[in-house]
Amino acid sequence: MAKAALFFVCLIPLGRLVWLAFNGGLGANPIEFITRSTGTWTLVLLLVTLSITPLRKLTGYNALIRVRRMLGLFAFFYVCLHFTTYIWLDQFFEWASILKDIKKRPFITVGFASFVLLIPLALTSTNAMMRRLGRRWQQLHRLVYLIGIGGVVHYWWLVKKDITQPALYALVLALLLGYRLTLWLQARKRVAPPPAPITPVNLASHK
Repeated sequence: MAKAALFFVCLIPLGRLVWLAFNGGLGANPIEFITRSTGTWTLVLLLVTLSITPLRKLTGYNALIRVRRMLGLFAFFYVCLHFTTYIWLDQFFEWASILKDIKKRPFITVGFASFVLLIPLALTSTNAMMRRLGRRWQQLHRLVYLIGIGGVVHYWWLVKKDITQPALYALVLALLLGYRLTLWLQARKRVAPPPAPITPVNLASHK
């Protein structure tokens, strides 16, 4: 029941865009409004997806893991809308112009690279692919950390002047990645072999 409710909550941004479109609420530049909205929700859902593991570990509420995949797929859904808006409504499928834009404008280069990296994660999100890839599945899905960084950089470079909102996203991402780094360092410390005892023989070997 909770999962179904979350599914409909994730559709609210899309429903809002549709409602605004039919009621003249997209502003003077509707294409930019749609592009910004879908991009923002992509980043929000990526950060929410990354927050599932820390929240589960800190609260002990393991049921959270059941919605992580759905949140990640919704992030992919909104980035597809974001990219489609750009290539269709903004560029009218002018592929030469799109490729030129990707090469010459750094924020588009980073955004496009992040989008491409997200594709294999979406394609391998099924249980069957998890079983087929085994340990490689987890290694592949660690790309989400790089994608999150790319998404924040893309937004930061796009905004240029008032960086308040991208800076907030960057702070949240830094906390989420910092938490994971801390756990990783602690795990390495636990499995590291104890230092060899210093004996006269050892001391002599260093003379």
